[in-house]
Amino acid sequence: MRENFGPKPILYPQPVLMIATWDEHKQPDVMNAAWGGISEENEITVCISAGHTTTANILLHGAFTVSMADADHVVACDYAGIVSGNDVPDKFARAGFHVLESAFVDAPLIAELPMALECRLKSYDPQTCRLVGEIVNVCADRKVLNEKGKIDPAKLRPITFDPMNNTYLVLGETVGQAFRDGLKLKGERK
Repeated sequence: MRENFGPKPILYPQPVLMIATWDEHKQPDVMNAAWGGISEENEITVCISAGHTTTANILLHGAFTVSMADADHVVACDYAGIVSGNDVPDKFARAGFHVLESAFVDAPLIAELPMALECRLKSYDPQTCRLVGEIVNVCADRKVLNEKGKIDPAKLRPITFDPMNNTYLVLGETVGQAFRDGLKLKGERK
């Protein structure tokens, strides 16, 4: 038997996206956003309201970065979600974050978070709060790469937001092989 919860923004996993921008004085800003994901091959969509400092910064510079929050920085990432840049303009520094310059877009990278998408603004609709960015680069610190040079989720330790229980969960356990395990049901094996 299933339990009904009604229409709620519940989906697992919900990535914890750390959006970084420059303000008008080139000071870094960061916010924690849980409602977002890949919407096209080179596109990310995030729900972000017009009242955020981050939104104003994105509209000003036409760019932003999206870092994956990780288990090692839960406190700093949560802080960036509960404190508004409108009230605490130096919350980037107060979170303990340091700036790396993006070579691809006019937005800062967060040195402590080892994986990021560097994005150009494609569109923003203040009515629906739908922000769409073109992914122009994905970067990762070598410390989270495996022996083949690919991002290793077990090293990255990204977190997901559990909206039912207001908790963060770490991802990383491998339970199968994509585009391979299902071949068993087709009668094929590669």
